[in-house]
Amino acid sequence: MPESSGESGRRVLVTGAGRGIGRAIALAFAVPGARIVVAARTASEIASVAEEIEAAGARALPVRMDVTDLASVEHGMALALEFTGGAFDLVVNNAGAFTVVPFEEMSPATWYRLLAVNLNGPFHVSLLALEGLARGQRAHLVNVSSVAGRMPFEGSSAYCATKYGLRGLSDVLRLEWKERGIRVSTLYPGATDTTIFDDVPGEWDRSQMDRPEDVAAVVHAAHFAPDGVDVADLDVPEPRLTPDSRPTSD
Repeated sequence: MPESSGESGRRVLVTGAGRGIGRAIALAFAVPGARIVVAARTASEIASVAEEIEAAGARALPVRMDVTDLASVEHGMALALEFTGGAFDLVVNNAGAFTVVPFEEMSPATWYRLLAVNLNGPFHVSLLALEGLARGQRAHLVNVSSVAGRMPFEGSSAYCATKYGLRGLSDVLRLEWKERGIRVSTLYPGATDTTIFDDVPGEWDRSQMDRPEDVAAVVHAAHFAPDGVDVADLDVPEPRLTPDSRPTSD
């Protein structure tokens, strides 16, 4: 992204930033003057993304964070706020988990894992980032949901439940945080060509999927949208592969 005076100096935290959509969003804001916290569980991945960010002229801090663990988020958030000077202009709840399994074959462990990552995670991060956002400039919280947060599809009861739930959380925070001057967006990408599909059953046509960079561009445009522009619900233009496009069986 080309730098402009409005883009420099952004203080950004992205979870799940070691790969895929999270990495692309972090890199989209990597301009000189920006301070970007890349948070995820895998140290080697966030270290690599931090190097890419710094190569673009921004400052970066890789932070190991397990969003399902409140203590981990508390520790990571303290490091992040120290790095940014106590404020966030943008926080992106991107860390997520995905699975395809019929409901009757769903194990309680799988159900609880998706709830922990996709709902508890954004709760933990949003709760602990609030004061930093309140001190930010045109502060913005983006929750990465999915088209599965708007429509059901077979084999994804847990995923749909969590993404519908994340949409509800976003809608409530938008109301409650408006007086604080914090904008809240929900992002609804379709199937996106990331490693999340590596272990999903079936043959997915990745050539028909969205690219992480396209998804990141939507977040970037929304963050810098003029006052008065509705950024509540963010769609990726012309999604090519949706939940109704079933994968073929192995």
